[in-house]
Amino acid sequence: MRKILHLDMDCFYAAVEMHDDPVLRGLPVAVAWSGPRGVVLTANYEARAFGVRSAMATSLALRRCPQLTLVAPRMEVYREVSGVIREVFLRYTDLVEPLSLDEAYLDVTESKRGPPSGTRIAEWIRRDIEEATGLTASAGVSTNKFLAKLASGMNRPDGLTVILPEQAQEILEALPVEAFHGVGPATARRLHELNVYTGADLKSQTLIGLKETFGRTGEHFYSVVRGIDERPVVADRPYKSVSAETTFETDLQDLETLVGELAPLARQVEVRLERAGLAARVVVIKVKYQDFRMVTRRRTLPYAVHTGDALYREAEALLRALTPTSGVRLLGVGAEGLTDAAGAGVGQTPLFPTHG
Repeated sequence: MRKILHLDMDCFYAAVEMHDDPVLRGLPVAVAWSGPRGVVLTANYEARAFGVRSAMATSLALRRCPQLTLVAPRMEVYREVSGVIREVFLRYTDLVEPLSLDEAYLDVTESKRGPPSGTRIAEWIRRDIEEATGLTASAGVSTNKFLAKLASGMNRPDGLTVILPEQAQEILEALPVEAFHGVGPATARRLHELNVYTGADLKSQTLIGLKETFGRTGEHFYSVVRGIDERPVVADRPYKSVSAETTFETDLQDLETLVGELAPLARQVEVRLERAGLAARVVVIKVKYQDFRMVTRRRTLPYAVHTGDALYREAEALLRALTPTSGVRLLGVGAEGLTDAAGAGVGQTPLFPTHG
C-alpha cells in the first residue's frame, strides 16, 4: 500500500509577505497587481473571509473588501523560499512531484528517513518547513494522489488530515461532484443534467454510461469515486502546457464579444505561469463551435513570455485571423513551449501593472 502525501503551503505568497513584514499580520492582505486590470495571486485568510480569491480581478477584490491591503508580487523571493521547502521534501524522499511553487505530491512509501508512518513523516516535514521558513503547510496523507490532495484541503490552515482506505468511500460519496479531479464548471453542468450532484450519485452511474457521455474521462470518474487512483508520483514532472478556458451559457456569435473574453483567460494563464515559475514560447487558442467542431491555432514566438499582456496580444491576433463564422460555445487560451521564467521575458510590461 502506497503512502502518498500532498503538501500545500498556507496562502503562500501572502504568508511570505506577512513573515517579512509583521505589520501585515491580522490585516486582510492580497498579493496582487493593482490597476484597472489587476489580478489577485493569493489572499490571506482574513481577506478570504470577505470572498477575496486567487485569479479574481483586483477591482472586484477591493469592492468586496475595501480595507484590503495590496502587496505587489515578489516572485524571486517566493521562488527562493520554495527552494528551501523543496530541500525539506528531498530529505525524506526523491519522489517529489511539484505542482507549483507552493504545492507538491510526495511518495514516502520507502522514505529516506523518519518513522515507517506516512502520518508521522508528514508531521516531521511540516515541522521542518516551519523551522526553516517560519511558514505553515497543510498536509494530506492517503494511499493515492487524489485522496491525499482531498485530505490536505479538509483542515486548513496548518492542518494534517489522513484518509484511511476504510474511510474513503463514506467521504467520497458525500462530496459534491465539483470536488472531484477533472470536474470543471462545464462538466459539472453535464453531470447535473444526469441528476448527478454528489459522489454517491456519481458512483451509481455505470462505466458504460460514463464512457458514452465523457469518453476516457468517464473511466477516470468511475475509478476515482471508488477511491482508485493509480497515478504515480513523478519526480520533477515537466509542465507541457498551461491553459484556461470557458464554456459559454449561450453560443457567442460576435467576434468583438469573443475578443473581450480573452483578457480574463489570459489573466488566469498568467497566474498559473507565475505560480509555476514558467514562461512560454508558444501561445494557443482553442475554439469549440456550436456543432462541437474544435479548432486550435498556435503562434511560436522568438522569445518567451509570461505576462497576461503578451498572452492576450498573441491570442487576440490568432482569434482575429481565425475569424469565427458560427456560434462559439467554448474559448480557451493556452501556453506551451514552457521554460523557466527566471531568465525569460522578465522585462516585459505586464497587463496588470503594479501601479494604478
